[in-house]
Amino acid sequence: MVMAVADPEERLVALAAAFDALRAGEPVGVPTDTVYGLAANAADADAIGRLFELKDRPADRSIAVLVADVAGAESLVRLTAQARLVAERFWPGPLTIVATRTPTAPSHLGIGATVGVRLPDDDIVRALAAPGPLAVTSANLHGGPTPATAQGVADLFGTLGLVMDGGPRPGASSTVADMTGPEPAILREGPISLDEISAAAKADASEGG
Repeated sequence: MVMAVADPEERLVALAAAFDALRAGEPVGVPTDTVYGLAANAADADAIGRLFELKDRPADRSIAVLVADVAGAESLVRLTAQARLVAERFWPGPLTIVATRTPTAPSHLGIGATVGVRLPDDDIVRALAAPGPLAVTSANLHGGPTPATAQGVADLFGTLGLVMDGGPRPGASSTVADMTGPEPAILREGPISLDEISAAAKADASEGG
């Protein structure tokens, strides 16, 4: 089912339906600030497993976690001083920061000692993530293109119970930056370049702070 979110009343109805689905462990199609995504409750390992099955995605691939605010990110990862500067510069926005997990981060998130987190520039996703972080991956079959519309997502995933229609999302996936080392490293190219990230990470030094 495709549900519009164009006006406030539609949005409230769609958000209520999405919250119900996420609580029930069902993936939901959501518009992000980059592309359409498939979202699941990040604390629910079974729900994330269903999301992987839906995409035909290898189980050993990591999945990004979208949060409603920086506090949500810090519940999952330890942000270094450099990572904080980069987050201040580019969040909300199309940047996923890979950082060292906290002891309380669910073991099914991330790969090894790290988790990728992002604060999206989209109020729908931030509202959905307010009760708790969301595991979100692009709404495509593994290795395939991502539809730019909600109807395209619904057509691709016939068993998906709900897709929130936020209008066309023809953008590129977020930049993924590893912030665990002494210098930032790009794991996936995206809208934000390594030069921009590196400059932000050194902003305190250039300003004498």
